[in-house]
Amino acid sequence: MQADLLFTGGPVLTPDGPTTTSVAVVDDRIAAVGDAEAQELTGPKTEVVDLAGRLLLPGFQDAHIHPVPAGLELTQCDLTTAKTARETLAAVRAYADAHPDREWITGGGWSMEAFEGGMPTKELLDAVVPDRPVYLPNRDHHGAWVNSRALRLAGITRDTPDPVDGRFERDASGEPTGMLQEGAMQYVGRLTPAATPADRLAALLHAQRHLHALGITAWQDALVGDFLGMDDPYEAYLAAARDGSLTARVVGALWWDRERGAEQIPELVERRAAFSQGLFRASSVKLMLDGVAETGTAALLDPYLDGCGCATANHGTSFLDPTQLPSYVSELDAMGFQCHFHALGDRAVRDALDAIEAARRANGPSDTRPHLAHLQIVHPDDVPRFARLGATANIQPLWAAHEPQMDKLTIPFLGPERAAWQYPFGALLRSGATLAAGSDWPVSSPDPMRGIHVAVNRVSPGESGPVFLPAERIGLTTALTAYTAGSAYVNHLDETGTIRPGALADLVVLDRDPYAGPPEAIGETGVALTYVGGERVYTAPDA
Repeated sequence: MQADLLFTGGPVLTPDGPTTTSVAVVDDRIAAVGDAEAQELTGPKTEVVDLAGRLLLPGFQDAHIHPVPAGLELTQCDLTTAKTARETLAAVRAYADAHPDREWITGGGWSMEAFEGGMPTKELLDAVVPDRPVYLPNRDHHGAWVNSRALRLAGITRDTPDPVDGRFERDASGEPTGMLQEGAMQYVGRLTPAATPADRLAALLHAQRHLHALGITAWQDALVGDFLGMDDPYEAYLAAARDGSLTARVVGALWWDRERGAEQIPELVERRAAFSQGLFRASSVKLMLDGVAETGTAALLDPYLDGCGCATANHGTSFLDPTQLPSYVSELDAMGFQCHFHALGDRAVRDALDAIEAARRANGPSDTRPHLAHLQIVHPDDVPRFARLGATANIQPLWAAHEPQMDKLTIPFLGPERAAWQYPFGALLRSGATLAAGSDWPVSSPDPMRGIHVAVNRVSPGESGPVFLPAERIGLTTALTAYTAGSAYVNHLDETGTIRPGALADLVVLDRDPYAGPPEAIGETGVALTYVGGERVYTAPDA
């Protein structure tokens, strides 16, 4: 037996931590870890990769991501780099001027903190695009900004009632302002031109190239289904899996239609069987329990505060009936589905944990590996329940930092006690919980090293503080493990996530050793080489 690849000359992240050693790969698997063992397999046909002091680690896995919508947005009106209202509007005007043939102006990714109260108005859009409808979801994709023409096409007036799962923002006279929250988005979103199958496949492959360049070798697509007019990515995955162009390992989380109940479970079983091809498996179910804190739709145990610090009547929004949720989760668990919860507020987190506990009582222990994503606000009483119930904490670390959206649109409306319960990575770790990690791209950057930077420092990359809840910082090895072994566990990809003999050779060579520099420089780390099953899928220009 002769190694196809030999990695040597640098540190390797093993299950025991980083150590300087060699790794040999035969076909698609790691055959040996250790200088002597790996050298024994080296022959004339072995490709030797000199790490030159750079860190070798398992491929990153994103446990909560939306690559197809992200890829589509990159080809539309991309507002993710605009920081101010002026920059945002200039970008919209520039895109509209450059695409006079587009019937609609679509895209998104704008920042709420760029606008007073996070709420831009239709009049701002009317001034830059008066002649065509505009539909632009914000960065977190829980709200959309539209112009007057879009409102007219959708028939939205002062007399249009709010949907049960969302609302139309209105001015003092009751007129819609052009901001659509949560379920109200679909009133306009369903009118926008649908992407073609070719568009969706191209978006997936574009996104895959970008993710491989960041060292990501596997992910869990957090929404496979029809949601608020978004494009269902399943056809793109099946096409790519069949023709071999899907080079990442992907788990699809099938969308739980929040307007229906348990009667949809047989359909999910059918979709799981029909959608699982090659490297794509649709073995998870996405249950969105609430919204986001910035718009007052994250579900809270106690009410939001107003601008003066007084309690309001608003506890947020529960999209699924918490009295029915335990039975749904118990039945899904019995059918072998993993439950993937969007749980952002402390009430949503508790509802998810209560449902998992009910499933454990009904079905006994299982290997379905439920996980809760986002976890912005977790009541301290619920922190130890993760380990006790075997519920993985799926964290999006980039959000755990002081930035305008946090400081202006969140903390004042939570109050100091609840604000201190946000993103409790350290507390969850100390309680014995398993941590997985993801990005929620296109909500935020999919770059794992940027997320790891924040998990370790609790400060955004390139910033210098103040530190956001310093007791919740975690170590570099822990953060790297969350993005590798932790997410591999969630994805049931047990042959990946660690560097050990017999594991699949999904590997990443970073452009440096982040252990060798200060924690404040972690976010500057890039990727030199990415391998899936021993095949190189990315090479940096200077690698």
